[in-house]
Amino acid sequence: MALTVVLALGSGAALAEEHRGPVTNLPLPRFVSLKANEGNVRRGPSLTHRIDWVFKRRDMPLEITAEYGHWRRVKDRDGAGGWVHYALLSGVRTVLIEKDMTPVYTRPDPNSPIAAAFELGVVARLGECQVVWCKVSAGGYKGWIEKQSLWGVAPDEIRE
Repeated sequence: MALTVVLALGSGAALAEEHRGPVTNLPLPRFVSLKANEGNVRRGPSLTHRIDWVFKRRDMPLEITAEYGHWRRVKDRDGAGGWVHYALLSGVRTVLIEKDMTPVYTRPDPNSPIAAAFELGVVARLGECQVVWCKVSAGGYKGWIEKQSLWGVAPDEIRE
């Protein structure tokens, strides 16, 4: 039994290493945002690869799933993606509101006053995240939203 545990721990450590980017050594997958107003999405990680489409929403949250040199394979909320040059990406975290008229509470408590309601598709700046709640801001409004109503933050992610 002890041998099985040691082997399981050993394979777990190997798996953890596989989930880090070979270029940045940062976790994969991870969330970032689009820094530019437009970002070409290519079929492969170089300028010689065809542009499949263009992201046209500054600050849109994206998920990095792979790295190769100066290129990052990303996907958006709908799973669409491809390779984007790293200079078009920012570590500033944003999220998409997943439910229409999502209440924004003054505190991480559904019984606290509602400061605003965000429409489906609003891009908000991500702040602190607890187990169930995240602090966000958009359009001059700020407050707490339940994490399940957001895309761009991992379900188990905690941020201070």
